[in-house]
Amino acid sequence: MEKLNCFSTSIWHEQNLNFVESLNKVSNKYIKEAKNFEKNKQHKKEYGDFGISYHSKNLVEEQDFIEFRNYVANKSVEYLYDQGVKTDRYNYLMTELWVQEFAKKAGHHSSHIHGNQHVSGFYFLKCGFETSYPLFHDPRNGAMATKLNLREHSRDEIFNDDPIINFKPQPGSLIIFPGYLRHEFVLDYGIKPFRFIHFNIQAVPSEVFKK
Repeated sequence: MEKLNCFSTSIWHEQNLNFVESLNKVSNKYIKEAKNFEKNKQHKKEYGDFGISYHSKNLVEEQDFIEFRNYVANKSVEYLYDQGVKTDRYNYLMTELWVQEFAKKAGHHSSHIHGNQHVSGFYFLKCGFETSYPLFHDPRNGAMATKLNLREHSRDEIFNDDPIINFKPQPGSLIIFPGYLRHEFVLDYGIKPFRFIHFNIQAVPSEVFKK
């Protein structure tokens, strides 16, 4: 019988080292600021550097990130076009861009989505085989409610009925995915530094900007 793959969820990935060195350098001050946020200072006072993610302010307007922002914005529009979107009918707003670094002891990020965003993405600055990595959850509610036992397959294979998939990033890994896709980061044991940039893009009908 003919096989049709319908309603699939595309995740784009590329290895791009062009921004790693420069963004690591400029990100240092923002991570330092995050560590000095009052709630983070209080957390460290009570629990030490344990179980926390140091989250910068929104960096969309920061000049240090303009070249990177433009690059991933263009890639995100290409991504939407590949999904069948009539991209010339929309303007694109990068609503959020921030850098995160996990604590030296047991950093993590629980499962979540970003509401009213059409494209999300990660760019990894510090990571490796010993660090945390992202998990993506099957977004189909009906499929999640009727999961069957899967046959064994290698880590390199992805089955259509997998409930969760993961990526093992390296510095320079860029991952782009739909805003509705639930994601999380597994527990990091602090063996090596773990730092990444996260961004969200919203597509707004062009006629909104004409009013």
